[in-house]
Amino acid sequence: MLSRRDPEKYVWDASDFETMGWHDATIYAVAFESEQFEVSLDIDYIFEWVHPSGSESFFRFWVSPCTVVFQNVYDFALDGPWPGSAFQIDEVRRDRARSPRNAKVIIADTEWQWTITCHHGEISFWSTGFLQHVRRAPTLNEAQGLDLADRGGISFVRGRTDIET
Repeated sequence: MLSRRDPEKYVWDASDFETMGWHDATIYAVAFESEQFEVSLDIDYIFEWVHPSGSESFFRFWVSPCTVVFQNVYDFALDGPWPGSAFQIDEVRRDRARSPRNAKVIIADTEWQWTITCHHGEISFWSTGFLQHVRRAPTLNEAQGLDLADRGGISFVRGRTDIET
């Protein structure tokens, strides 16, 4: 790992969807909060791919551990080799926008069908959106993900873990 750099912001949401990219982000764990209808993903988010320069022949990556929390989730399905295999994301899509089925009791006017296509499987569900919490500033790495020890293990913390309180 090399130096640190602050991201543009530490909490991203569905309004940022078009500017975000999860390609090759690793999903380490999934958590379900049934009373809140939330699904959380513990991921390593790649903020930037750094192209080789000079005599370098390899990419480097600005990576941070993040917690992605999808809200008002239902019809969750997972098709793939989980558990036991790393789930690396190929792409995240949101389609079929419509008024939420429980619009009278939630604060949201749109829900989407979300599809997280991984290199070996797929996750799909309906949700009104997400919050992605960046747990610490990105570090420059030669790998697209962090070692479990470097990222602080598996975590669903919502907020920064790299600052003193």
